[in-house]
Amino acid sequence: MATTRGMMIAELEKMSVEQLKTIKEQSDQEVNLLQDSLNNIRTANTRLDLASAALQDLSLRPTGKKMLVPLTASLYVPGTLDDAEKVLVDVGTGYFIEKTMEEGKDYCERKINLLKSNYDQLLEVTSKKKSIADEAGLVLQAKLKQLATQS
Repeated sequence: MATTRGMMIAELEKMSVEQLKTIKEQSDQEVNLLQDSLNNIRTANTRLDLASAALQDLSLRPTGKKMLVPLTASLYVPGTLDDAEKVLVDVGTGYFIEKTMEEGKDYCERKINLLKSNYDQLLEVTSKKKSIADEAGLVLQAKLKQLATQS
């Protein structure tokens, strides 16, 4: 890693001030986009955790149990649990699939694992991009300081 970093700094030092500014700006933009993606993954993961907990809770309730059913985030209607062994799973873009309770739990678990894997990979890429942006910024500052002392 140290030699890779050294090679990157050597390449950056060969660039002009304008090229360094461009690299720094592009890297900063990419880091911001990647951080937004990381936040979106965290949000999706939280929703899946809540869904998984709701499935667990639902599986423990007896048939005929009266409950409030969410239609939206703030609108609930009274309902009665008919069959806790069948659930509707939101697979995206308005599509729902009927699954057994176990299949629903398995679906949530697989999605959570996929998101964790994607999150870890994205975190690594974000770290590398941030490192590039930081190094470009340091080299740029050094070059600007050098130009200022020559004037």
